[in-house]
Amino acid sequence: MRIDMNDYEYLIAEHATQHGVYRYGQLDNLSSHGLLFCIFVEETCETLDVKDIAAVIAVLIGQPWLSTRGKFGGATKGTSIASRISRTLLDYDFKRAILPTLTNQSLTSLRFRMGNNLGVFVGRWVPFTGWSITAFDVARITITSIAHYNRLAEPEDQINDATTGSFG
Repeated sequence: MRIDMNDYEYLIAEHATQHGVYRYGQLDNLSSHGLLFCIFVEETCETLDVKDIAAVIAVLIGQPWLSTRGKFGGATKGTSIASRISRTLLDYDFKRAILPTLTNQSLTSLRFRMGNNLGVFVGRWVPFTGWSITAFDVARITITSIAHYNRLAEPEDQINDATTGSFG
């Protein structure tokens, strides 16, 4: 038995009867691609926990769904729940516009807008915090899925990162 496999993985590997054909849980006759897909699904399900709900909430409350008074041309229409709350709780103005912010509109051109209100700054960065958490989770799911897959797959089916060798 390989030391880097848990009991479940060892059982699955032991039941691989043909070269390049895998069994994963109740699924038989999986190709290497099918096995990788099943592992990605499992790793995604295991990863989606409370912090991911926080990421989704941050992205959603940071969207400009609430109506506002008129704005200058080129500005993102509407405002977000995060912006309204942070403007109320963190209503502090700096003497100069020193806080870099992005909006949905300025993100498309990657132009930062400088602001002087702490609440506006926090409110505009909330959805980007959610997207950052989501991006981290996608990277973690990918890395753990590939390592898990490489522990189960035959050497010729393993995924290699081409720089340091096998992920697994």
